[in-house]
Amino acid sequence: MGAGKTGKARTEAGAEAAVLEMALHVRRGGFHLDIECSFASSWTVIFGPSGAGKSTLLRVLAGLELAESSRRQSVRVTLDGETLTDSAGRIGLKPGHRKTSLVSQQPALFPHLSVEANVGYGLKALDRPARLRRVAEMLELVDGSGLKDRRPADLSGGEAQRIALARALAPRPRLLLLDEPLSALDGVASDALLLCLQGWARESRTQVVMATHDASDALASGAEVALLHDGRMAALGPAAEVLAAERVRLLSRLGFVEKPGAPKPTI
Repeated sequence: MGAGKTGKARTEAGAEAAVLEMALHVRRGGFHLDIECSFASSWTVIFGPSGAGKSTLLRVLAGLELAESSRRQSVRVTLDGETLTDSAGRIGLKPGHRKTSLVSQQPALFPHLSVEANVGYGLKALDRPARLRRVAEMLELVDGSGLKDRRPADLSGGEAQRIALARALAPRPRLLLLDEPLSALDGVASDALLLCLQGWARESRTQVVMATHDASDALASGAEVALLHDGRMAALGPAAEVLAAERVRLLSRLGFVEKPGAPKPTI
């Protein structure tokens, strides 16, 4: 698959979205991640089964996994024309210098800090009043305002995921990487938070790449979908097209049988 267009792409809302380009050839034991493509959508879902390479892909994009350049492996990642990683040129911006936030499936909150302090941890450049306003704004976005004085040990799994999201959003990254970020939430709560995140991403012009193995999350987002299989990109395009087979399978499980000419269920 080719690298695609460079420059900026237009979103449905008319705002310009950065283009994330990558050429990844990474080997981890017997697993090979071989991807050359570009994401021009403001919201891209990486879909694939466990072991497809979704988490490895996100960690490489975040700068947490680097590959030494050789004949067998190399990494090059650019965002809106700026090089984030180029193993051949020995360029590798540290995670804190590339304005990228990664939220993993297991929230890595600081156990000795309150929720409020966790969310504000990366905002040391702001004065105290501005930092508290930003923290309050992010907690309200994820429906976590009532949790600000708690410690991580006192949070449920879903609450901890909400707080991890708030902490990732607080520095206003230009690239937000989400690795199964809603797995601890039930369907209704997950859908509601997904809608909030999409609205926030549009307003802040943040590019989002979300990994999931749940087809309903991918279809609900209405985003571009990158189908990952055995470390390779099998397809890239609108969710309704790339996940057509998954959609039919979900409808079948719910007891729906589509008839020609009948209105289609909105999943």
